[in-house]
Amino acid sequence: MPKIQDLLLYLEGFNLIDLLDLGLVIGVIYGFLYLLRGTQAVQLVRGLLIVSILIYLLASELELTAFSWLVERVLPALVFVIPVLFQQEIRRALERLGRAGFLFSQSDETQGVMGLRRVSQAAQRLSDAKMGALIVFERESGLQDIIESGVPLDSRISADLLVTIFFDKTPLHDGAVIIRDDRIVAAAAVLPLATDVNDRRLGTRHRAAIGVTQVADAISVVVSEETGNISLAFNGRLIRNLDEERLLKLLRSFYVRTEPETFLARFQGRLKAARRGEERP
Repeated sequence: MPKIQDLLLYLEGFNLIDLLDLGLVIGVIYGFLYLLRGTQAVQLVRGLLIVSILIYLLASELELTAFSWLVERVLPALVFVIPVLFQQEIRRALERLGRAGFLFSQSDETQGVMGLRRVSQAAQRLSDAKMGALIVFERESGLQDIIESGVPLDSRISADLLVTIFFDKTPLHDGAVIIRDDRIVAAAAVLPLATDVNDRRLGTRHRAAIGVTQVADAISVVVSEETGNISLAFNGRLIRNLDEERLLKLLRSFYVRTEPETFLARFQGRLKAARRGEERP
């Protein structure tokens, strides 16, 4: 009961300044997690926050003096540990903020569709020529470790470039191409192999395509060097015997995500709709 009474006394003195203070804290935490979305760091940071809150509440409720002292000294150190451990993910998040921003980023359902079409075109051309290929799309789970295992690139998606990379006379053809945010960021990357695949007819390239989707929410497009068949791996499963159009439909279904529309974008949309209504005779 004393705890509840203390809470009631605190609420009685709650004013607008306290509300603003609380709102700023919530806003900072939300903004930090928003920046880290799409990286492996976000799940770990969320877990650290939940564990930290639970430990703090447990220590304060049970009045564990020594444990509370340890928690009070360890938690502030996380402020310095997290940037060191996740510098790549934080850098990527800040770059994303610099490109778009919060208020002025507009939702775009077709973002990335041209890149998916070029990948589908490249897959069909590679299939016709019976050249093996492995292309991985990064989604929410970060693939930075896999990207660092390959040769770094920074190029827009091009069907000609993809066909050139997987030409068997080039040094980059053996491995996977990694695509992040509509850019080819690496080639000749090494992927983890799936170990629980029962189909013995699947070679290393197909096992790698499945393996990366088992450890992350990535999407893999694989072209068989022997048969020319196009397949898509997602969530540990392989969809086979695709052509250019079917591959494009699957990629659009699995990969393209509509970002939440900002307040400014909604306001602009309503303003345009109102103007169109006024222009009608």
